[in-house]
Amino acid sequence: MIPISDENPTLRTPVVTYALLAALVAVWVLAQGAGATPVALIASVCNWGMVPGELTGGAPLGLGIPMGEGLACVIDAERKNVLTPLTSMFLHGGWAHLLGNCLYLWVFGNNVEDSMGRGRFLVFYLACGLAAAATHVLLEPTSPIPTVGASGAISGVLGGYLLLYPRVRVRTYFPPIFLFHVPAWLMLILWFGQQVLSGLPQLLMVRPEASGGVAVWAHVGGFVAGVALVKLFEDRSLVRRRVVAGDARVAFDPQA
Repeated sequence: MIPISDENPTLRTPVVTYALLAALVAVWVLAQGAGATPVALIASVCNWGMVPGELTGGAPLGLGIPMGEGLACVIDAERKNVLTPLTSMFLHGGWAHLLGNCLYLWVFGNNVEDSMGRGRFLVFYLACGLAAAATHVLLEPTSPIPTVGASGAISGVLGGYLLLYPRVRVRTYFPPIFLFHVPAWLMLILWFGQQVLSGLPQLLMVRPEASGGVAVWAHVGGFVAGVALVKLFEDRSLVRRRVVAGDARVAFDPQA
């Protein structure tokens, strides 16, 4: 289930959404070498990815986590580790990881920004990302495995979109060949349910490897944070403008 676009035009240029997309790509290319060099990629993940066990002290110092042939991440107690819940939001593990996150942010971020304003949206995005990180640390406090990705913050954007625009139709691709227009509430609830179901074995300690190394509970935490915070961050004057503009489009639509 892959979102392609939505039927939800914006009133203002989504500057922050564009800036976040540019930042994600820039970090991937400039700081992570676009994945071309395994050493550079692994070094960025080890040094600036979030390791729950480093933050809580629950992972033994000096423990090495294999990351490839002859390469490992070593648990340390450096001061910069406290920054990793933030820095990890701008790192990715591969092209598919990056492009998937960028697609979701591209489709859903602009409208959420349009209802909050630029400054509020940036704070909302970062707050959801930190909430996602906190959820992962809470559930995996001794994990020595570094986590990276904008997924937690973008999950918060999805949660905000669910409350703001539940009835907007989203053009969605269902592999291998199906393309449908579905209401946002259906797509986003299905997405959230998929995250919960994927994470249940991990939560119940039935089969920890079932998540495939993906911090799915960070996605859940980010989404819930987005739902909880969106009404605090929305700008009611911008929301009213969007409602008026939407009514005007309907009134002048010859097919309406």
